[in-house]
Amino acid sequence: MTYKETTEYLFNSVPMFQNVGGTAYKEGLYNTRLLDKHFGHPHTRYKTIHVGGTNGKGSCSHTLAAILQSAGYRVGLYTSPHLTDFRERIRVDGEMIPEDEVISFVTNERSFFEPLQPSFFELTTALAFQYFAKAQVDVAVIEVGMGGRLDCTNIITPDISVITNISFDHVQFLGDTLAQIAGEKAGIIKAGIPVIIGETCDETRDIFVRKAMEVNAPIVFAEEKHEIISSRDEGRFRIYETRHHGQLKGELCGLCQEKNTATILAAAGKLQETGYKIQEDHIHTGFENVCELTGLRGRWQQVGESPTIICDTGHNVGGLAYITRQLQNTRADHLHIVIGMVNDKDIRGVLQLLPRHATYYFTKAGVKRALDEHALQKTAEAAGLTGSCWPDVESAFQAAMSSATEKDLVFVGGSTFVVADFLSFYRPERA
Repeated sequence: MTYKETTEYLFNSVPMFQNVGGTAYKEGLYNTRLLDKHFGHPHTRYKTIHVGGTNGKGSCSHTLAAILQSAGYRVGLYTSPHLTDFRERIRVDGEMIPEDEVISFVTNERSFFEPLQPSFFELTTALAFQYFAKAQVDVAVIEVGMGGRLDCTNIITPDISVITNISFDHVQFLGDTLAQIAGEKAGIIKAGIPVIIGETCDETRDIFVRKAMEVNAPIVFAEEKHEIISSRDEGRFRIYETRHHGQLKGELCGLCQEKNTATILAAAGKLQETGYKIQEDHIHTGFENVCELTGLRGRWQQVGESPTIICDTGHNVGGLAYITRQLQNTRADHLHIVIGMVNDKDIRGVLQLLPRHATYYFTKAGVKRALDEHALQKTAEAAGLTGSCWPDVESAFQAAMSSATEKDLVFVGGSTFVVADFLSFYRPERA
């Protein structure tokens, strides 16, 4: 099998959530444990850090990995979804898993796993854990796929757990209240393992406290440390004035990164307490070079100028609230928003947040879950948003660029998959 044939097999032969949604979701850890046993429990051969939450877990995972890499550790990083290449999900020191490793895993192991009928994520997690052991990483940063309690990454025993925040997403699986969702996310809190909580609200705080008390897990609330004094955008960086780390320069911009930064700093501090040899310069280097060190893309990423072009993978009410504030704070003459969504999100809730004065280009990503652009336009018009329909992301973007002046801003987002389609054809001026 070639690499292309192998990935097509993975995308089409096992249920893949980003393509088909809920039918790919398998509740429980039965398959995961069978796969783990078959491969000899590879995750026990290296240290792990577990990162969950609704929004920000990707940014936090990548930045923690960048800090650890800067400290000299050999670091595995497992995240999802990917944007343009499956191998983005599995990295060691920022380098994607080699194509040959993916091919050999599927070729050599399919006789074992096919009778199990695993989901795409179950199989990908097994591949990641096995590859990290083979690559002899010192530590792996593992991002939760969905929820926590029943997520197949939850077989690990990490050095610390991190829960970034709780917002409404995947409510059909995790619950339709913040308390219910928090209960699922709190499932990664383990006996005696420190847990860092990024953000809470009245509905979620007690959930985390009770779970931590039940299993005697030390709990740290990052927002109570008041580490961030202020922050501001300065060129391509976000500058933080902090209480204990001086002035910190973050490569990831966007208003949401202030909360993420507080969470990451709290987690780094706890890692230092548990014996990780992380120095102050490692923290600064990790924040300033996270994209270069880990390959992260799509987080308020500026990819062009004159007009300014920005893409962001935020896709739910919690994430889009920050994006909308950022868009409204820009100094652009006019906003052009290329937007598409998938059909299992709170579409009305998201659209209610978006700026009314922008011109919209409604489109759809090339995945089965993508909402038809005409249906999106109709719902958007009810929310006071106006614009035109386009059959794919590339044509929508080209239409926006044709209308935009040098002092305008073109934003591409609404769905991770819209950004993925965009980055598949657009070559950023800034890496």
